Amino acid sequence: MSYAESRRIIDVDSHLIELDDFLLNAASPEERTHIPSMSEQRELPVSDQAMARARQHFARRREDPEVMVRFEAALLDNRRSGWSRLGAFDPEERSHTLDLLGFEKQLILPTFAFHQVAQVRHPKAKAVCARVLNRAMGIFCSTDPRLYAIGYVPLALGPEKATALVDEAFSDGCYTVMIDTNQPEPSAHSFTHPVYDQVWDRFTQHQRPFVIHVAVNGEYQAISPSFQNNGRPPLKIGGDAATTPLGFVAIKNSAELFLSAMIFDGVFERHPRLRGISMEHGAFWLPSWLKALDFTAQSLRHLGSINQAPSEVARKHIRVSPFAGEPVGWIIENVGPEMLVFASDYPHPEGTSDPIRKFEATMTECDETTLKAFYYNNMAEWMGLQE
Repeated sequence: MSYAESRRIIDVDSHLIELDDFLLNAASPEERTHIPSMSEQRELPVSDQAMARARQHFARRREDPEVMVRFEAALLDNRRSGWSRLGAFDPEERSHTLDLLGFEKQLILPTFAFHQVAQVRHPKAKAVCARVLNRAMGIFCSTDPRLYAIGYVPLALGPEKATALVDEAFSDGCYTVMIDTNQPEPSAHSFTHPVYDQVWDRFTQHQRPFVIHVAVNGEYQAISPSFQNNGRPPLKIGGDAATTPLGFVAIKNSAELFLSAMIFDGVFERHPRLRGISMEHGAFWLPSWLKALDFTAQSLRHLGSINQAPSEVARKHIRVSPFAGEPVGWIIENVGPEMLVFASDYPHPEGTSDPIRKFEATMTECDETTLKAFYYNNMAEWMGLQE
């Protein structure tokens, strides 16, 4: 019996834990000259020892079935190094991992490789690195139709370049791409400006949702560093998302602002088939955000007519993956069953050692239809899956 048991599940947020040659293996000799080493990025600590152990574990799993059995038994042990978890960096092993999990489909995002790209400053080099990342993600997922590659396109490169990169990402096998929630240059066009309509058109033409994800935020800084000068010893939660209590409270800020701008600046009105997924920003903020959208529209109605309540626009165009352990039942009670979608975050530790049980512990009042919507139907509808 798989981990999912009899449930039909689409996992909208999982990751690779790449080895340090992931991008280099997908790059041409000329492209390699633009790619910084994995250790040069400073967002996530890189351990040469952990990668060496991961390579050793992988070789042993391939050579000794008994070793594989032990790793299978510890599939959801999130205390392990991410590099040493099953399917973290090898596509064949990832397919086997999906068999064990029992998920019907899994969207897969980069981890370290994203930060290799995000840290690049020169626009030409950044475009090259994004192109290689998207190609590498497409290659990883190319052998298993259950795996859906999620790449990255930095919209701050400008609408023309971003549009070209989106086109290339789709051609190179990405299901869709992550985009930044913030334009780091204050004088540049907002991503909601009509000059970016050509980018949003690409998502609607291909019937793919755009993705916003924690840390993919265009250098947005929700918490001033001064808050760390509080006379208390440093406190770290761990993982690749929020690393402090204040960071966790504010984890949704960039997503909330960006999606509000998408609604109030009319992007969804201009692109009625455009859809987006918020990943790893949590979902605890949804009830108050929907109320705030409508209160804002009502309070500022003198500034212009709005054809539809902003909360209804959000319900129609946006899906959100909550954290395991959040009060999902309460969120659904307050916003309805259509906005939330399941995510394991595998193999990141934030996904916990038992996300299904943690979700369902908070969903005791949800009926079977609501559970099916959360695990499968909400996302299947967006993906155009035929029953």
